[in-house]
Amino acid sequence: MTCCVACVTDRAVLFDLDGTLADTAPDLAAAVNRMRAEQGQEPIPVERLRPFASAGARGLVHAAFGIKPDDAEYPALREAFLEFYGEKVCEHTRLFAGMAELLDALRARELHWGIVTNKATRFTERIVSKLRLKPDCVVCGDTTPHLKPHPAPLLHAAEELRLAPQSCFFVGDDLRDMQAARAAGMRAVAVEWGYHHPEQGAPGTWQAAVVIAHPMDLVRHL
Repeated sequence: MTCCVACVTDRAVLFDLDGTLADTAPDLAAAVNRMRAEQGQEPIPVERLRPFASAGARGLVHAAFGIKPDDAEYPALREAFLEFYGEKVCEHTRLFAGMAELLDALRARELHWGIVTNKATRFTERIVSKLRLKPDCVVCGDTTPHLKPHPAPLLHAAEELRLAPQSCFFVGDDLRDMQAARAAGMRAVAVEWGYHHPEQGAPGTWQAAVVIAHPMDLVRHL
């Protein structure tokens, strides 16, 4: 996806999508539970799957079936998951509480905001459209040759916005987001909501510049 810069500002806030900007877990869980149903297995509650949602197909297939990417069964399960998810990609997905107010606050301050996600363009575009979001920049998992935690997607966003990376905040709910932000030279902001996997530890241990408990907490750090 490309960026559309409507005005010139000297700062920007970039967001991870799944688990940071939007709660996509219900639709992701529905896809993997449909797979389980076809195999005669009971559904897994969304709350049990939520910590794996940031890892996409890889995390959810492992959580639901115990299959890892290097297992022979993984490619077929991954394709089935993506097919089912694609059919209902934004049926129950919503912005997290307080996020709409934060986006309004950024616009009021004439700050750019954008999305940098590892999710594929074909899914991201539909979510952005369905939620009626108007980001200045969207970088997806297939926009650059690399995924987060590599800094390339974040640097691509800064370049499209015509801003130095040091002028950008990157907000995320995953350790990989903080690693990518630091590697890109951006200010890393960890959130206490979202899809924290227990193995990553608490957001306060991720060496973020800022940790926030609610979206509007970011405003005082801008």
